[in-house]
This record gives sequence, structure tokens and C-alpha cells, in this order.
Amino acid sequence: MKIAVIGGGPSGSSASALLSGRGHDVVLFDQGGRPDLIAGESLVPGVLPILRRLGIEEKVAEIGVRKPGVSFYPQPGHEFSFSFSSLPSKYPAYAYNVPRPAFDRLLEECALASGVRRVSARVDLSSEGDRLFLPEELLAGISGWNGQQPDLLLDASGRRRLAAGELKLKATLGPRRDVSHFAHYEGFDEEKPSGQVRINRLDHGWAWRIPLRGKMSFGIVMDQQAAASFGATPEERLEAILASDPQLRAETRNPRRISSVQTYGNYQLISSRGTGENWASIGDAFGFVDPMLSPGMMLALQSASLLDQALAAHPLPQALAQYSTKISEILKAWMELIEYFYDGRIFQLRDIGRAMQASYPHLPLGFMESFMSANIAGMASGFTTASPWSRGVLSYANRHILGKDQPVSPYAIL
Repeated sequence: MKIAVIGGGPSGSSASALLSGRGHDVVLFDQGGRPDLIAGESLVPGVLPILRRLGIEEKVAEIGVRKPGVSFYPQPGHEFSFSFSSLPSKYPAYAYNVPRPAFDRLLEECALASGVRRVSARVDLSSEGDRLFLPEELLAGISGWNGQQPDLLLDASGRRRLAAGELKLKATLGPRRDVSHFAHYEGFDEEKPSGQVRINRLDHGWAWRIPLRGKMSFGIVMDQQAAASFGATPEERLEAILASDPQLRAETRNPRRISSVQTYGNYQLISSRGTGENWASIGDAFGFVDPMLSPGMMLALQSASLLDQALAAHPLPQALAQYSTKISEILKAWMELIEYFYDGRIFQLRDIGRAMQASYPHLPLGFMESFMSANIAGMASGFTTASPWSRGVLSYANRHILGKDQPVSPYAIL
């Protein structure tokens, strides 16, 4: 099958490598020009089986920092940490924090080594009904295609969302209207344990610290109006929040920014559908839920992997239908999970669990905190995010422990 992939980021490169490895004739179109600073530096364990299938985990380990888990600080002095070591033994108990340009290059090199042909070009699409078409001038330069359109076109264009834009597909927008600024810094205290990602709640937002080799990725996600109150520029906002937040002040000693500042917006946007007659969207081109819990890279590589598996098992129409159903459910599950963190319910459950564990240490109910922590670790790892059992546990706890008429949580991110 002739397959055209538009976009050489992680989803496009990994899909190209996987599909080429099955014998498909894959051409990857990429215009290049990515910035030196790209969001998505913190991976989750769910990507490791895909990295292993691609044969690049050892190379990722060489450029990255081993990540054992995540620590949350919903209020000063309150810590909620989970470790991936609590995952069942069949799952990897770690992930990596990676410098994105180097990580992206590894995936692109993997694609090229598998036989993918890369064409440096910006692509615009045309359509007829629900079919998408490449420009004829691009087709003319592809050896062996004889000017013919590909059998399948994959939109890995990220937030350009080429397929959705050309077909004027609607998108589901999440409730938040946030902006993110981030940069690389020196001067942060060493995290404990080494490689642990730290997240703390801010007024109207939250901040992350992702350990990289020799530096710390520090970023904020805030309501746009609240962010503007900290300064006119992204640089001013980062510096003001570093200076004013108690948790961040306690972690830093003369922090020094060593990179430019990158800004992102347009969070929580999912296309109404991600497949059509001869096309499929993967990665951010299908949907991006939120940077909380770092699902972006998981969804990028997972969408590539699931599409590859579907195409290997079914004819094209059935494969696209199966892929679309699975990814839609996974996106929905991530949105549900992340909402538990934004509205503070996950931390309320933690408090109740600790109280029960202290009061009833010899009863099964007393182990609720450790049980819930393991359940959350599994969901945040990407392995059980969409599991009916894991989602059901949270839903049950929400209904029967927190109740329906809970006031706004003191841990809520407004």
C-alpha cells in the first residue's frame, strides 16, 4: 500500500517507521523548521513498549533522564506522589524525560532506517467529498508512484490539523482556556527521587518542573487573564511566578534561564472525527487533551501504533473504523482523568484515604490510599487510562466517597 504521511514529528515518524516495517511504501512529507524548545519532554511508561518495538529505548536512555514518577503539591506543605514502581510487574516501572529535538531526531532516523522516503515540503491538501488529495506537483516527484494518489494519507501535522481544516470538521473544545509558557533553567534544587517530575498548584493554574540532563524544564499553565497579570511578556510572567510562589522559591537558588521562552495555547481540542474514506489523523492532529500528566507523547506514539495494528489486521475501511473508535475512547478517558486533578477531587480522595488508613489500619478499607495511588499510577502511566475497571474505580469513589453535592475543592485549579 502507498502511504503518505504529512508531518515528521513523533506521531508521523513513528507511524512511518512502523508501517514501512510491514512492507508498505511510505513517503514522509515534512517542512522542518521546528524550534529548539518543544513541549512534550516528559514521557509516561506506556510509550516504552512502542520505543522497544522501534528498537530505540537504549538511545532514548542515553539522551534522557530516567523518570520514576510524579509529585504533586496541591497546597504548600501538601505532597501527593506516585511511583510507577507500584505498577504490576508486567509493565515498565519507569519512563524518561527527554530533550525533544534529540528525541524527535531519533524517531525520524528510525523511520529513514526502515526505508521511509522523506520529502522536504510544506503540504496543502484538497478534497472531494470525504477523500483527501495531495497536490499533483508533489506526486510527480515521487519515484514509483507514477503520479498516483496514495492509498492512505495520514495527517500528522499537529495543531495545523490539515485534514480537519480542509474538510471543515468541527472540534470539541475543553472547558479551559489556558496559555503555557516554559523555558530551561539552572538553579533548581535537585529533585528527590532523581528524575521525579514536580507539579504544583498556582492561583488559576499550575507549574511543572521536568528534570533534564544539566537543566530543568520549568513551565506554567494558567488562565490567560491570570497569566497577563504577572507581566506583559512570557519572560516577565515566568520570572514573576518563580519569585512569588512559595513552593518554587523553596526549590530554587538564584534560578537562571538558559533558553528562550516558548508559548503554547489552544489546549483541550479534539476533532469530531479522525478518519475518513482514505485518510486518518494521528497525534495532535486528531486531538490534544492537556499537558497535565504529560499525555501528549503517549497519544502521539499510541495513535501511530494502534493504526499500524489495525491496518495489519483488517482491510482499510474496517481498520480506520476500529482505530477511530479506540483513539476517541482513549482521548475521552484522558480528559476524564485530568479533570480529577483540575477540580481537586483526586487530592480530596487522597485525604480521605489517609484518614481511613489511620483510623482503620487492620481493615481492607484502611488500604484505600495505597490502592487508589496504584490505580492512579496505572492510569497516569498510559497502560490503564481507558480501562473500564480503572475508570470505574474512580467513578465509584467519586459517587460514594465524595458524593454528588461536593462544594468546590480547596485543591481545585480555577
